[in-house]
Amino acid sequence: MRYFGSNDVIFLIQAAQWTLYLSVLTFILGGLVGFVIALARVSSSSILRAVSGAYVQVFQNTPLLMQLFLIYYGLSLVGFALSPIVAAAIALTFFASAFLGEIWRGSIEAVPRTQFEAAEALALTPWQLYRYVILPQAIRISTPPTVGFFVQIVKNTSLTSIVGMTELMRAAGMMNNATMAPMKVFTVVCLIYFVICFPLSMLSRKLEVRLHAGR
Repeated sequence: MRYFGSNDVIFLIQAAQWTLYLSVLTFILGGLVGFVIALARVSSSSILRAVSGAYVQVFQNTPLLMQLFLIYYGLSLVGFALSPIVAAAIALTFFASAFLGEIWRGSIEAVPRTQFEAAEALALTPWQLYRYVILPQAIRISTPPTVGFFVQIVKNTSLTSIVGMTELMRAAGMMNNATMAPMKVFTVVCLIYFVICFPLSMLSRKLEVRLHAGR
């Protein structure tokens, strides 16, 4: 056992880089899938709405920890062994896409119905309707909650330590086992998470005021 010192703080900060990398990767992949889910949720096809709705319900109403277990340990039992970072990215992508899809679906539906009717009166195609009329307004509405959800992604990456992903939380566990100084270790970890998440929370609030979201 050794003392917790400045080198250990630097080690935790370095581990936080993997938290950020995984968060950004999850946001990008989850955003791509979530955009498809959002469009399917507002589609005129009842089949697409049903399938996308079931997808959202499954991943919103089951614990992320269980999803991580099933993807990492469950798939390995049937011959699909994944590395921790791949399993973590897949699980977080499913999780994020379900929530982002619903955020963006709600933003699309928040656009006044008269905007749809005006576009139809101008004989715009469905592509033109969404490209030039609906999506620009939906993006304005959805930006603050989307930024706010990124904070949730950052915090939820801590669960990936359970499958061996060496991010901030797993590094903290390793450091705690080496130093037996849980108060010092986890206080530093909390501060690191705060430094990452607080500016994002403030940005979300400022965007909400500036963009007049929800009005």
